[in-house]
Amino acid sequence: AGIKIGATRKPEYARALGKMANEEAKVIGCNMAFAPVVDIAYNWQNTEIVSRAFGNDPKRVAEMSVEYLKGAHTVDGFACAAKHFPGNGIDFRDAHIANNINDLNEEKWMETYGMVYKTLFDSGLDAVMGGHIMMPTYMKENYPDVKDEEMLPATLCKEIMTGLLRDKLGFNGMVVTDASHMVGMTNRMKRVDMLPAAINAGCDMFLFFNDPAEDFATMLNAYNTGIISEERMVEALTRILGLKAAKGMHKIAKEELCGTDEQLKEALGNPDFKAIAPQISKDALTLVKYKDEGVLPITPEKYKRIMLVNIKGADTPMGKLMAIAMGGGAGKKRPVDKLCDKLNEKGFEAFVYESPLDKMIKQVEAGGKMDLNLYFAGKNAISEFVSGQDLVISFFDVGGGHPTFGLSKGGGEIPWYVHELPVIGISVNKPTMLADCPMLRTYINAYDSNDDTMDALVDALVTGDFRGTDPIDSFCGMWDTRI
Repeated sequence: AGIKIGATRKPEYARALGKMANEEAKVIGCNMAFAPVVDIAYNWQNTEIVSRAFGNDPKRVAEMSVEYLKGAHTVDGFACAAKHFPGNGIDFRDAHIANNINDLNEEKWMETYGMVYKTLFDSGLDAVMGGHIMMPTYMKENYPDVKDEEMLPATLCKEIMTGLLRDKLGFNGMVVTDASHMVGMTNRMKRVDMLPAAINAGCDMFLFFNDPAEDFATMLNAYNTGIISEERMVEALTRILGLKAAKGMHKIAKEELCGTDEQLKEALGNPDFKAIAPQISKDALTLVKYKDEGVLPITPEKYKRIMLVNIKGADTPMGKLMAIAMGGGAGKKRPVDKLCDKLNEKGFEAFVYESPLDKMIKQVEAGGKMDLNLYFAGKNAISEFVSGQDLVISFFDVGGGHPTFGLSKGGGEIPWYVHELPVIGISVNKPTMLADCPMLRTYINAYDSNDDTMDALVDALVTGDFRGTDPIDSFCGMWDTRI
C-alpha cells in the first residue's frame, strides 16, 4: 500500500515497488498498471484511498509517485496510468457507491494536485486515469454560468478532462476512465448517453463493459450518428495506438505476452524482491501515539500474560470474499493468531480473547438457543477482569469502510480499561482507528498483516524500535485522540 511506503519516507522503496509489482505483472500478461495512486489523503474519513495514497503531503506524494514511475519504467514495455484525476482525498465518500467531490479552487488545486500531476508529466507519465470526481468550485470559477445540476464528474466533463488536463496542464498522453460501474459515474445519466459522453469529454479509453455487446453497439451507434465525431474517434485511437507502439506492443506476438512458467517462478521467487519486503515493513512501522511511557518495549518479565483482542469490524459479503481470495478462508490463520504465535515464541503467554458475543454465536451455530446470560456475564468486577492478564493488545484488522464495533458493553472488545492495565492498540489495515478508540494511550500503525510485517511488528514490540513516520494525520484532526 502507498501509505506504508509513505511512512518509511524512503523514495527508493517507492521505486522498488514500481519495479517489483510490475515485473510480476508483466510475466502474467499485464503491460499497464493503474498506478501510481497520486491522490492526497487530506480527509481521514475517506475510505477509498486513505490506505493507497502515499500520504497527505503533496510534495511527498509527488516524490514517491515519480519514483514509482521510474521503477515501473525499468520493466521493458510497461506503462503507468496515474489516478484518480483530478484528485481524490478531499471528500469522505467512495465514488464506487456515491458522489465524490474535490472542492479546491483553481489556485489551491494547482499548488497541490496540479503540482503532483505536472511533476509526473515532466517525468514521462504514460497515461492518466480519470476519476468520477466533481470540481464544483473550479467550475464556478471558470464557468460561472454552469448550474449545480449540470455539474459532472471529471470522466464526463469536457471542461475538466480537456480544458484542465489537456489545455491547462498540457498532457497529451492517453486517458482511461475509472470503472464504468461506479455510482459516481452511473448516477449522472443513462448509460446509453454516458458511454459516448466519456469519450467526448476527453477520455480515450473506456474501462469495463456492462454487457459487451450492448456497450459496443452503443459506442458504434454514437459514432455512426455523429455523437462521437470522426475527429474525436481518430484522436482517441491515435493516443491508444501511439502508447501501444511506444511500448513496442506491435512487435510482440499475442502468444508472447505472458511469460513462461520458468519466468513466472523467477519473478515471484526473485531473491532481491523477497529481501526488500522485510526492510520496508521494518522501516514503516509507526508508533503514532505513546502517552504511557515505559510500556514499550514489552518483555516476558514485565508482561508475561498478553490478551489479544481481535477487532475485525462488521464484515460485508465482499469483505469476506476478498479475505478468502487473499488466503484467509476457512482453516487459514487469522493475523491475530499469527501475532499470538509469534509472541509465544518470544516467551510470552499470549491468548486471543473470546467475547460473550462470540460465545453466543458459537452456541447458536452448534444448534443451541441464544443464552443472553452469556452477554451479561461479560460484566464482572474490575479486579477480576484485570487479574487475567498483564497487558492487552487491541488488534484492529478492520477493512476500509467497515464499522468498527458491534454491540458491546463492558466486555473486552472495546478498550475501556486503558487506565486499569497497559493497552497497546495495533492496526494492520485501516490507519485511522484512533477516531474510534481515542482512549488508547499507545497506538501503532503496521499498515498490513503480511508475514514480514508481523515479524517486524513483534521485533519492534520487544525492542521499542519503531522507525516509521505518520504519513497522514492518524489523529484524524481531533483533539481528543491526542490526550
